[in-house]
Amino acid sequence: MTFAAEQRARVRSYVLRGGRLGPGQQRALSELGPRFVLPYSGQPLDATAVFGRSAPCVLEIGFGMGDATAQVALAQPAVDFIGIEVHEAGVGALLKRIGEGGISNLRLLQHDAVEVLQHMVQPASLAGVHIWFPDPWHKKRHHKRRLIQPDFVRLLAGRVALGGYVHLATDWQPYAEQMLEVLSAEPLLVNSAAGYAPKPAWRPLTKFEARGLRLGHGVWDLLFHRR
Repeated sequence: MTFAAEQRARVRSYVLRGGRLGPGQQRALSELGPRFVLPYSGQPLDATAVFGRSAPCVLEIGFGMGDATAQVALAQPAVDFIGIEVHEAGVGALLKRIGEGGISNLRLLQHDAVEVLQHMVQPASLAGVHIWFPDPWHKKRHHKRRLIQPDFVRLLAGRVALGGYVHLATDWQPYAEQMLEVLSAEPLLVNSAAGYAPKPAWRPLTKFEARGLRLGHGVWDLLFHRR
């Protein structure tokens, strides 16, 4: 089976769920969506044209409600960020944050991350990738749905420029162990630490994460570089 056929047959790492949009999210989607949400085109993305400048570009996959994404973009104005999220409520929430904070170095895509990586992100074009707290799919029979799998990491690593980075975080230890195993086995990546990495100062503490830490949950960061 070819790689393309494998991708067509693959199990999705997410399930689309319905949910009500708040009035602020609806307004943000209507007013800010045309400017900040990029359409999926299936063609290579020209980040310089999108942002109107040449700057390092970092991709975030699965930004949830976007609180951490907005904080990082505000703290690093010299870097351009593209966030991918399939759930409309999260896109609306982050658009609302973009409007409130006047964030200009952030664009969003509401589409499947694998297809975006395959068709819209050119090889060796990203300065970094963030995947923070992806769905761990706790039950063993659902582990095949986990995003961090060898084929996906191979695709991801090829889109990162030499010297760029891949930063993952999870609060589920069995998934952290799988992440470490998969990333360590990818020849294009090298671990920045002996195992798990210290939490980088620039990764914001999310509300979800802070609650877990108060309850005594662990958090594991992984920081690999492209070689």
